[in-house]
Order: sequence, then C-alpha cells, then structure tokens
Amino acid sequence: MIFIDRLREDIDAMRERDPAARSRIEVIFCYPGFHAMLVHRLAHGTWRRGFKLTGRFISHVGRILTGIEIHPGAIIGRRVFIDHGMGCVIGETAEIGDDVTLYHGVTLGGVSLEQEKRHPTLGNGVIVGSGAQVLGPILVGEGARIGANAVVIQDVPAGVTMVGIPAKQVLPRDRAGEQAFRAYGTADVDVQDPTGKAIEGVLGELEKMRKRLEVLEVGGTANADENVPPRAAPDDRADPAGDELS
Repeated sequence: MIFIDRLREDIDAMRERDPAARSRIEVIFCYPGFHAMLVHRLAHGTWRRGFKLTGRFISHVGRILTGIEIHPGAIIGRRVFIDHGMGCVIGETAEIGDDVTLYHGVTLGGVSLEQEKRHPTLGNGVIVGSGAQVLGPILVGEGARIGANAVVIQDVPAGVTMVGIPAKQVLPRDRAGEQAFRAYGTADVDVQDPTGKAIEGVLGELEKMRKRLEVLEVGGTANADENVPPRAAPDDRADPAGDELS
C-alpha cells in the first residue's frame, strides 16, 4: 500500500506542476519522468539489498526506455518530478529531497574519482532548469532555484535564484513561507545575467575613459597652439634688394 500511495503522490505532483498533464492515465502512460522514477525505485531497492549488478542493469534498462540516467545508488525523495527528462543524469551519491523538479538536460554530477560523497545534495522544493549542471558534493538549499544552463560549483543558500556560468545569485532569499513554483528555475521577472552585467560595467568604464582622453587631447592641442609665437609680418624696409632698386 505504501508503494501505491507513493505512486499516487508522484502522479498528482506531476499534474500540479505541468499544465499539459490532463489526467492520471496520461501521466502513467506518456510521462518518461514517471517511468524513470518507477524504475529507479526498483533499482534502488535492489541496490540497497546488495545486488549491485542487478540494480545497475535495471537502471540501464530504464535509461534505454526513458533517456533519463539515474544511478541506483542515488537517494531520491517523494513527489520528485523530472519534466521531459531527456538527457538528465543523476550520479551515484546524489541526494534529492521532496518536491524537487528537474528539467531535461540536468546533470547532478561529480568532480572526484574517489569513492566518497562526490555528487550534490538538493534540499526540498528545489527547481533545476533545463541544461543546468550542479557539480560536486555541494548543498543546494531548500527552495532554491537554478536557472537554465547554469553551472553550479558551490553551495547555494536556501530560497535564492542562481544563473550564469559559473552560477551567481541574482534574486534575494524569498520571504518566509513564500515558495512559488517557477518553471525552469527562472522567475517571471527581468533577471539579468551577472556575467552580462559585469561586461556592461566594463564597457561603461571604457566609454568614460575614452571621453576623458578626448578632452585631454583637445586641451593639450589648444595649449600647444597658445605657446607658439605668432609669425612676424614681412618688413619691406629691411629688404636689401628693395634698397638697391631704390
């Protein structure tokens, strides 16, 4: 009964977060994210009981069927929704909390070759946008938002929005109790890329320097002209040739 209740929770969560899901039957038969979670629960249970090869084989079959690669050792909470899902990769020591949403192309990857905790931990309610890379044994705080194509390589505070490569915070922590769902991990307000903002700042400073150089060049030219004495007018009386002619 617990297994059935968990499946029902997953289906209802997917319907809540995806307006394209019109019925439970549609989710059951047409959503690869649901199939991936179903296969992972079987593979993870087998892995925990010591049947490592069997768990890997089951997860491999799930990858072939769904395009979503989840290592059987990964720990995944309740009501996790992998939307679209194609190309999503979740590593062995990754830990995912409840009510997390992952989009296609997301990687929860490791940066170490050691047999240790090397994949990220995602708190409850985290949203990771499509193509984002969350790398290393870092902690993404509860309710955080990772924008599409961001590369996260350090801990993320709870309730903030991160974008860019490497990812930087662009929106402040949400007000207490406010956990609005934001598709693809991006807020519905004007969020400026921090890298682009930095480049704009550099270009602005260069423009100021250019104008100052122009002012200095004009001032230097004017001073140089003032220091040159005026040419003397020709004096016919001093012309010896003129005296001889007279």
